[in-house]
Amino acid sequence: MDERAVEIWNDELEELFLRTGHRFRRVEPRRRMRDYIRGLLGPVGRKNGWQLAEYAGHRTPDRLQRLLNGARWDADEVRDDLQHYVAERLGEPDGILILDDTGFLKKGTTSAGVQRQYSGTAGRTENCQIGVFAAYATTQGRALVDRELYLPKSWTDDRDRCRAAHIPDERTFATKPDLAKAMVLRAIASPLPIAWVTADAAYGQEWRLRRMLEETGLGYVLAVPKSQQVPHFGRIDHLFSQAPDEAWERRSCGDGAKGPRVYHWAALQITAAEDFDGELPTHQRWALARRSISRPQEIAYYLAYAPLGTSVEHLVRVAGTRWAIEEAFQAAKNECGLDQYEVRRYTGWTRHITLAMLAHAFLAVMAADAAAKGAAETVPASRPSPWLKFGGSWQLATHPSHALISPSPGHAH
Repeated sequence: MDERAVEIWNDELEELFLRTGHRFRRVEPRRRMRDYIRGLLGPVGRKNGWQLAEYAGHRTPDRLQRLLNGARWDADEVRDDLQHYVAERLGEPDGILILDDTGFLKKGTTSAGVQRQYSGTAGRTENCQIGVFAAYATTQGRALVDRELYLPKSWTDDRDRCRAAHIPDERTFATKPDLAKAMVLRAIASPLPIAWVTADAAYGQEWRLRRMLEETGLGYVLAVPKSQQVPHFGRIDHLFSQAPDEAWERRSCGDGAKGPRVYHWAALQITAAEDFDGELPTHQRWALARRSISRPQEIAYYLAYAPLGTSVEHLVRVAGTRWAIEEAFQAAKNECGLDQYEVRRYTGWTRHITLAMLAHAFLAVMAADAAAKGAAETVPASRPSPWLKFGGSWQLATHPSHALISPSPGHAH
C-alpha cells in the first residue's frame, strides 16, 4: 500500500471510531476499543489477549480483557451502529439477508453455551459453541450484521450455571430458527434495505420463519430438505422427480472461487399468495430444484416467495447468494480473529464477536471502495457505434455524428 492508500484507510477507520465512540462513556474503554479493533485488523499471528495487547503496546492483556468482561458498554448498541454503517456504505434496495450458524471449538464445560453438539464448521459432533449469524449482501459486498449465541437446554435449564457464565435471566431456550427470526425482525427495523432472505435447510424447513417473512412482505429463497411437503403436491423430491427433461435449464447462480457456479435448475410456480389484508395477490410461491451437472443424483431443493413477475433467473441468483455468508465467516475468522477469543462469559463472547464483525465490515467497505475505484479507472469511455439503422437495415455510419452511442454497461439493450 502506498502512503495515499494508508491515509485513506486511516481516515475511514477514524470515521468508524467516531460512529461508535459515543457508546463508550469513559475515555479508557473508548481507547481500548480502538486498540482492540486495530489489533484485530493488524498483522497479529493469533489474535488472543496477549498478542493483541503486545500489538497495542500494553504490558499485559488486563485492559483489553476488562474491555470485554468488565467495562460498561452495550454490545447491542455497537451492533446497531454497525448496521447503520453497512447500510450506508454497502446498502442497495435489492439487499439480501443471509442466515446461518458457525461453530467455535472449545475445551472444557464452563464457556457459555458450550457442549458436545454438531458443528457444521467441523462437519461432526464436537465440544463447541454455536453462533447464529445474519449477513447482508449486495453487489457492493457482504458483511456480518448480527449475532446470537445459541444456548442448548443443558444450559438454559440450569440457571445457576447460566448465572456463573453471566447469561442474562431473560435468555431462555430458543431454537436456532427462533434466534434467526429475532435477527430478521431487528434487521427490518434497522436502516438496512432488505428485499430478500435466504438460508440453508436448517432454517428453511421452519414454517414459522417462512410465515413471518411472508407477513413482513420480504421475499425469500430458502433451502429445504428433500422430505419437505409442498401443499397439493406432496414431497418436494417426488414433485421434481416427475419433471420432464426440458424443465431443467442450465443456469449460473453466481461466481465462486473457480468461476461461475453452474447447475441445472427447475422451477415451478405453486400458488399465488393473497395479501394478508385480503387484497389481490402480490406475491407468488415457488418450488425450485438445483441439480449438479457432473453428479445429477445430487439435488438441492428450495421454497421461494417472490413478488409477481419475478424471473427464475432472479430466484436462482438469490439462492446462490447464500454462499456469501460462508465467505464472510472465513474472512472474519482468518482476517479479524472472529474465532480466536479467550473469553468464557456470555458478555465477553458477545462483545468480542461484535467488535470482530465491526472490523470485518470495515474491510468489506474498503474492498468495495477499492473495487469501485478500480472499475472507474479501467472501464473505457463509451465509443460511438459504427452502425446505424436506415429504412429497416443496418449500415455503417459515414460520420461520427451519425453514430449511435453505445449503451453503458448494465443498460438494457
